[in-house]
Amino acid sequence: MSDTAENGSSAAATEAPAAELAELALEETPKVTFSDQFKAFSKFGDTKSDGKLITLSQSDKWMKQAKVIDKQITTTDTGIHFKKFKAMKISLPDYNKFLDDLAKTKKVELATIKQKMAGCGAPGVISASAGKAAATVDRLTDTSKYTGSHKERFDATGKGKGIAGRRNLVDDSGYVSGYQHKDTYDAAQK
Repeated sequence: MSDTAENGSSAAATEAPAAELAELALEETPKVTFSDQFKAFSKFGDTKSDGKLITLSQSDKWMKQAKVIDKQITTTDTGIHFKKFKAMKISLPDYNKFLDDLAKTKKVELATIKQKMAGCGAPGVISASAGKAAATVDRLTDTSKYTGSHKERFDATGKGKGIAGRRNLVDDSGYVSGYQHKDTYDAAQK
């Protein structure tokens, strides 16, 4: 009877972690709050920052990454409203006032701005012209369009010949250059 009691309790013990794991699996990725993003972007590009104060340039980078800066809100607008604080760096409460003032003058919902800024992801560099560069690189590396001495550096498949394509290697076969019937004498005599 002790076996069944033990089995029953062990079954209950294995169900509890499974239920916990199921709940964790249902949860989406942890939500990043606006204050967490403020701290991350205030440290972005400034090794000495403690994450409590943000500069105008860091704020603009954050807003560009969150796609808040567009035709309606520009970097000029953010500069005008930021300079009202008469400081190079502002704290989170002042930044909230800055966003509130910016949203009121530009007639944009403050909640929308904060939602975009909280969900824009970790600070990073965004490259916008990656597609164009690929086409340019493809065109420049197409060996079939090479002319002159550059053409000699690649075989018919486009693979580089290496050192043989860069130097004129001496032919020690005994024939003069341009002789087209090389190694045919033995075959004709037999």
